[in-house]
Amino acid sequence: MLDNIEGQSVPNVTFPTRQGDEWVNVSTDQLFKGKTVVVFALPGAFTPTCSSTHLPRYNELAGVFKKNGVDDIVCLSVNDTFVMNAWLADQEAENITVVPDGTGAFAEGMGMLVDKSDIGFGKRSWRYSMLVKDGVIEKMFIEPNQPGDPFEVSDADTMLNYINPTAKAPAAVTIFSKPGCPFCAKAKAELKENGITFEEIVLGTDATTVSLRAVSGQTTVPQIFVDGKHLGDSAAAIAYANS
Repeated sequence: MLDNIEGQSVPNVTFPTRQGDEWVNVSTDQLFKGKTVVVFALPGAFTPTCSSTHLPRYNELAGVFKKNGVDDIVCLSVNDTFVMNAWLADQEAENITVVPDGTGAFAEGMGMLVDKSDIGFGKRSWRYSMLVKDGVIEKMFIEPNQPGDPFEVSDADTMLNYINPTAKAPAAVTIFSKPGCPFCAKAKAELKENGITFEEIVLGTDATTVSLRAVSGQTTVPQIFVDGKHLGDSAAAIAYANS
């Protein structure tokens, strides 16, 4: 149990998935053959660590992984396809391929199926990550075998550092905007044209001017923040985009 099996092939499993209104079987060959794939496996969709940290960071760093030769990022959990699809939609993690290991066959083949009956889960996957090339496991990061749900080594940054220690993670960029604001539209267009990923907080939908004043001291939009620093308005956003 929880053995490192680097150098071995991934288990041969077929996953029944729900795509639209149809059932579609997806095989491990389809997921891994001829590709470089990062996999992270976790105990369950919608669980705290998985939703707040594990999946979001892999989604955030997807562009950097791609630049460093990764074709796909796969998230595996012992949940059915409906749960996994709902979780993906809830997380808005468009860069992640979620795979429902509903019966636990893949986790069992990996030696990572564990009993979490003490918290009402039953059989689930242990938390780990791995780099798979053409179906062969090159590297595994397995969380330590200790009580609870440790999260120390299977994170996205550890995997990225293994693939390329000099790879630079993107800055965390947030822009406050509101519908119909031409300055907001121009600032966002400049960021997109320069390949800068950002999160948009839309006033009236995601927040109000109260939050804008609280965090920036300003009442006008756009306002841009980078790595915890308030840079300023549309002029600052455009300057940052072209820096």
